[in-house]
Amino acid sequence: MLISLTVGKVDAGVAVLLTEDKRLIEFPSILLPPSISSGSIVDITVSRNLASEAAAQKSFQSLQSSILSTYGQQSPSPPVIRCRNATQTSVVLEWDPIALATAELRSLSLYRNDSKAGNIPKPKEMTSTKMSGLAVDTEYNFQLVLRTSAGVYSSEKLTVRTHKMTDLSGITVTPGMMAPPLRESLSGAIDRIGAKIAENVRIDTTHFVCMEGRGREWEKAVEMNIPVVRPEWVEGCEREGRIVGVRGYYLNADPKLRQLGQGVGLQQSPQRQQQQRRESQGPASSTASIPNDQLPNRSRQEIQSPTTTNNLRPSNLPPPPLSPSEGGSPAPPPPAKDTPKTEIDAQPSPSESTVSGPVSPEANSPPSHTTSTDHVDQQQPYQNLKPANPGDGGTSPKPGDNASMVDITL
Repeated sequence: MLISLTVGKVDAGVAVLLTEDKRLIEFPSILLPPSISSGSIVDITVSRNLASEAAAQKSFQSLQSSILSTYGQQSPSPPVIRCRNATQTSVVLEWDPIALATAELRSLSLYRNDSKAGNIPKPKEMTSTKMSGLAVDTEYNFQLVLRTSAGVYSSEKLTVRTHKMTDLSGITVTPGMMAPPLRESLSGAIDRIGAKIAENVRIDTTHFVCMEGRGREWEKAVEMNIPVVRPEWVEGCEREGRIVGVRGYYLNADPKLRQLGQGVGLQQSPQRQQQQRRESQGPASSTASIPNDQLPNRSRQEIQSPTTTNNLRPSNLPPPPLSPSEGGSPAPPPPAKDTPKTEIDAQPSPSESTVSGPVSPEANSPPSHTTSTDHVDQQQPYQNLKPANPGDGGTSPKPGDNASMVDITL
C-alpha cells in the first residue's frame, strides 16, 4: 500500500505530515530522508509481516509455559505441628521444615488458644520451640500460621494437656559429672519413676543432674536456664510419688530447705498442722479437758483458787492435809481473840492435821504468840518464803517457823 504525504513541519525528532484530506500525522523524523524540509512530499509503503508475527507468537507461548511450570505447579505447604514433650508447666512443640516452593517467606507465628503467642525466630532454621509458664493439668490448643507471598497457610490445631503433679513421665534428665555407681543408681531411679534420660542437653531437657558444676554439658544447661540439681532430687520425687521443688536440691543449697512428706511448696494437711501445734505446746494438763463437775472436791478448789495450787508450794514443805470431806480429821474451832497462846501452842504438831489450808509465812516479821482471826478469808501463798543461805550461817525454814496459823473454811 503506497501513501503520499506532504511534510508540513519538521521538529526535533518529530515531523508533521499532511494527508490529501488535510489530516495531521506525527511521524518520527529519523525515519524520513535527511534532506527533506517543509513542503516536501514523501511516499510511504505499508505492508504486514506475517513471518515475524508468527515467530513472536511462538516466543510468547514458550514464555507462558515456562512461568507456569516454574511458579504454577508447586505452592507452599501448611506446617504440621506436633508435641515433643509435656511437663507440669511446659510444652515442647516441633514441626517439619517449612515448604515455601517458589514463594517468599513473610513470617511464621505460633498461636495459643487462638491468641498470638509470638513469631518464630529464624523460621527456615528452627523446627521446635518451648512454651513455659503453663498451668498444671490444663488443656491448651496450639497452631502455626505461615505467611508467604503466595498466601497464608495454617496448620491443624494441636491439643495438649499439661501433666499432673504425680505424673513424672515428662521429666527428661541429662546426667553430668558423678561417680559411676551413683550414675547407675540414678538411672535405676529414673526408670522407676517413668522419666527419661538424655545424654546431651536438648530443648526438652527438664533437669541437669550432677555432683560438680563443670563440663560442656553443664555450661549448656546453665546457658539454657535448665535447673542443675543433685541426684537426691530424683530420689525425692520417687519417695514423694510426685515432682518436688528444686530449691533444696541445688548444688550449693542447704539440705534443710528440703521438705519431706508433703513436697516443697505444698500446704500441709489440717491434721498434720494440729499435731504440730500439740507437739509445740507440750503435754497438756491431765485435768484441763475434764469438766469441773466431774473433778474431786480438792481438784475443783485448786482450779477455782489459783493461789492455793501446788505449783506455788515450796518443795521443802509437806503437802497440806486433807479436808474432812476428803477423809481428813475435822478442824477444831478457832480460839477466842482474847485467849493468849504460847509459842508452843501456835506451832502445829507434826501429828496434827487440823489445818486444811496453806500457811502464810512472814519472813520479815517476828514470831507471833497469838492467833489472829481478823483476816480469816485471806489466803496467802508461799511466795515470800525464801530458804536461808547455808553459807550465811542460816538454816532452811521449816513449816511453822515464823508463821501464824490461819483457819480456812473449805
